[in-house]
Amino acid sequence: MSKIMALDLGDQWVGVALSDSSRIFPKPYTTVTAAELEQFLSTTLQKETIGIIVIGYPKTMSGGESDQTKKVVAYKELLETKFADTQFVLWDERLSSKRAQVIGSRKTKEDKIKSHSVAAAFILDSYLSYLHMNK
Repeated sequence: MSKIMALDLGDQWVGVALSDSSRIFPKPYTTVTAAELEQFLSTTLQKETIGIIVIGYPKTMSGGESDQTKKVVAYKELLETKFADTQFVLWDERLSSKRAQVIGSRKTKEDKIKSHSVAAAFILDSYLSYLHMNK
């Protein structure tokens, strides 16, 4: 079975997480700069068997859209044209970044950068749980 990737898109940093091939366990993978993302995806999609890329969908706490929501939707559409063989899914990311920041709050700058991949792992964990509950 192919793996699932999750992205926590930010203006500067993008957190990346990957599932195992059984699609049970999410794992923080890396954090890349937003400018590097397309090249990173191109390289990673060639070396990993990834069937779905889940993108964190940043709704407001009341469920509404924000400026960041619109940016994420537009970027998803761009990625769908560049990587047409890959399925892209938007997934509610509310509080994933906050949970990851709590983990990295007392750490170094490097740990705070890594917290983006932890946020992506929280997004992926939620998506994988949904898949398993709806089998």
